[in-house]
Amino acid sequence: MSAQHLEVLDTTLQKTHQWIDAISEAAHTDRHTAYQALRAVLQTLRDRLPAAEAAHLSAQLPLLVRGIFYEGYRPTEVPVTLSREEFLAHVKQKMVSTRTLDPLALTRQVLATIDHLLGEGELEKVEDVLPGEIRTLFPQRSTRSVR
Repeated sequence: MSAQHLEVLDTTLQKTHQWIDAISEAAHTDRHTAYQALRAVLQTLRDRLPAAEAAHLSAQLPLLVRGIFYEGYRPTEVPVTLSREEFLAHVKQKMVSTRTLDPLALTRQVLATIDHLLGEGELEKVEDVLPGEIRTLFPQRSTRSVR
């Protein structure tokens, strides 16, 4: 393996740690819980999205986070119709050892962190394909038009 390929692995590992650390800080929790929250929210969101939109979102993610996003993915079974409460129940179920944490707070913190890390407008494209009750989980933007 060339040195360049190893640099790609080092970079994605570093970015993934940055994402987990940012979620850990925002959620005031340990890194393991932050990883579980990132995984739970991304995979629940992925399953709620049409396959094309999931692919677009995944292209914006660091390589290792993209692997987490696609773990266990079944594109022929999406999008799964979920209400806001069902979405949060799926997040809670995927949290494994930390089910006592508030899935609403964690989901909002993870989405706000992803929004910040991805940069302007990337997460808004995802929101645009979701129903209003799911969009309430995303960060509020004062400059956004009313839908």
